[in-house]
Formats: sequence, structure tokens, C-alpha cells
Amino acid sequence: MRHRNIAFFVPHLGCKHQCSFCDQRAISGQQAGIEPLEVERTLHRAFTEISERQETEIAFFGGSFTAIERGDMLALLEAAQPFLSEGGFAGIRISTRPDAIDRSVLELLREYGVSAIELGAQSMDERVLSLNGRGHTAGAVREASALIREYGFSLGLQMMTGLYGDSDEGAWRTARELAALGPDTVRIYPTVVLEGTRLAGLYRQGVYHPPGVEETIPLCAGLLEFFERQDIRVIRLGLHASRDVEERLVAGAYHPALRELCEGELCFGRLWDTLKGDPPGRYEVWVHPGMHSKMTGQKRCNLVRLGALGYDIMIRSDRRLSPGEFQVRPAEESR
Repeated sequence: MRHRNIAFFVPHLGCKHQCSFCDQRAISGQQAGIEPLEVERTLHRAFTEISERQETEIAFFGGSFTAIERGDMLALLEAAQPFLSEGGFAGIRISTRPDAIDRSVLELLREYGVSAIELGAQSMDERVLSLNGRGHTAGAVREASALIREYGFSLGLQMMTGLYGDSDEGAWRTARELAALGPDTVRIYPTVVLEGTRLAGLYRQGVYHPPGVEETIPLCAGLLEFFERQDIRVIRLGLHASRDVEERLVAGAYHPALRELCEGELCFGRLWDTLKGDPPGRYEVWVHPGMHSKMTGQKRCNLVRLGALGYDIMIRSDRRLSPGEFQVRPAEESR
């Protein structure tokens, strides 16, 4: 099922820490906090325009929702209440810090119709958390995750790759630890260095060398496959495309279609595993229509790579195939 949100951003309002990578205003594309009246107006309009409301959540992202002033938090939740009744939206999704979760706040969130809570874990390596000024421990992630599940909320976990002091091996350790906590969803955010952040200073000093897009694709493709094999939905891979991010971009793995690139990399690997035992030549690869562009790769990159190895590939569509299935045939067999 496709994941849909009507998203509101509360940038940086509830966070007492300035993480090395963080500029919530640029990430959210918003300078000021959201007002309850704006929430009501937006939801009223969305209520009339969206027919698949039971597949859509109201979402409060950015900052740390449960760490903002309690009155402000409740005012935003109250503004959303009229749109959760029968025939309304599926629930409310929030994001927050692991150390901003306790039993009292969970009881409030449950009372106000919150259905899903996402934790910004980012890493499960204590050294990486400290180097990047997160202000919480990996233990806080474990404790908050257990409480969220105990109270019956859907659990989402967010991780980052390429942080200062981290490595691909560290990212894999984080992924395995997060999967063991039993989340329903995961978001993967490769680090993007923005102007005005501490990482930008470290980068210019030559202390920090953030992985670029090409370095990041194999890692994130593997993580995407790992979580999906664990039946954990990856509902986001990479930052949303944003003019603010692009204008303040210094370095790192930013691409508006990063997930598509990672999915294409997975398709290339699976196709090459099948083809490499066969002699070079002309082949047709049959896929479900929804997989056509992924198998081809962005700007036909998968076909170009295979062509350089001596394989002339034509991608064909067949609705009888499942999305994860493909068939390879020598081209002459299809004539």
C-alpha cells in the first residue's frame, strides 16, 4: 500500500540540540512554525479533495513534536481532531526524538488520535551519536521503541548514512539493530551537508568527507533490500526535493530521485546475476509494467552498463509477471 501524508512541519521548535547536520528550516522549506488555524484550513481543503482518506495520515514532522510546548502540541492535535471521525483520515503520524518519549506523553498522544510515532534514531553507534551532537544514546532509542510498541502505536524509525565518524559497516550495524526493534516503517536519509551547519565547517576544514551520490547508492540499495526482506516498509529514501535544500547544498548524497537510483541498482544486480552465466549477445528481459523504468535504470544506465559488458538488452512488459519477477530470453526466441 502506498504511504500518504498530509504533512505539517514544526521546524526545530521542540529540539534543544543543534545536531551537526541539522537545519530544519532548509529541510522543511519553512521558516516559521505552523499555526492551528492553518492546520484546520489545510485539512478542510484536503478532506474535500482526497477520496482515499483511510489510506492517508495527518503528519506533524520536523523538529521534535513531543518536545514543543505542551500547549502548542495539544493545540495542533486538537485542530486535527474533527478530521479523524468516521470517514476521515486514518490517524495522526508524528516524528520526535527518542529522549522526548515517556508514558505520560504516550497516553496523551493516544487520547488525541495519534496512530504512528517515528523516532529520529539516526545511528545506533554511541560514538557517532556523540560526534554529531545528537544528545541522546542508543539506549534511549531502544527504550522509546519498546514503550511505543507497548502502547500500541505504529513504530517508525529513521536512520542516516554517511554521518561524521560513521562508515558503511556502522550503517549496517545500525540497520540490523533498528530492524531488531520491530518497526513497521523505516526512513533512510543519506547525509546532506547544508550551509550554516557544523558539518559544513568540518567539510571545509577537510576533517569530514561526506559520501556522494555514487558512493551512497550501493549502500542504500543494500539497506533498502535488507529492510524489505524483513517486511519493514521503507517509506522514504533521501531528502525530499526542495529549493531550500538545493540552494544551501554544500556536499553529500542529495539527488531528487535517489530511491529510484537505488532501486535501479538492485535491478541491475539481480539482472546481472542472471545474465553473467550466459554468453554476451542480444536478450529480451520481460518484467511487470511497473518495473520497466526500474529495470531500465535512470537515463537507461542499466542498459548502458550491460551493453559495455557485451549484452544488448531490450526491456519488455508482461502484466502476468509479479512486480518482483522477471524473465530473460535470447532475442531470437521472441521472433
